[in-house]
Amino acid sequence: MPADDDLGAAPYQERPGEDYMSPAQQDHFRRLLLQQKQVLLEEMGQTVYDLQDEEASLPDGSDRAAQEEEFNMELRAREGERKLIKEIEDALQSLDQGHYGFCDSCKVEIGLRRLEAKPTANQCTDCSGVYEIIEGQMWG
Repeated sequence: MPADDDLGAAPYQERPGEDYMSPAQQDHFRRLLLQQKQVLLEEMGQTVYDLQDEEASLPDGSDRAAQEEEFNMELRAREGERKLIKEIEDALQSLDQGHYGFCDSCKVEIGLRRLEAKPTANQCTDCSGVYEIIEGQMWG
């Protein structure tokens, strides 16, 4: 996924006395999420174009197999991007509902720096850590 610098989005500069998830902060994160979504959609569109463009009949069976493996790897990468787009859409919905920036589990502030690093974060670091431990125990 592109870094914030790739999107041209500078980290939010909190103003003294500013409330958490002020309208300015909400606008900042909405722009950041929409920019990330747009970049992902453009990359996915380019992949479809590239796959259609490269779908030539190669005479050599090993060349065809190599090309098919490249296509499969590209499609797996795009599947991760589709999941990220869903996370972005969920975060945008959370913004619309006034819940963005607060942990889904314990309702505390997630924090601006964490949201800058991962704008789709929906858990604080404590709850996220507990979830990862539980998930690790369940799935090894």
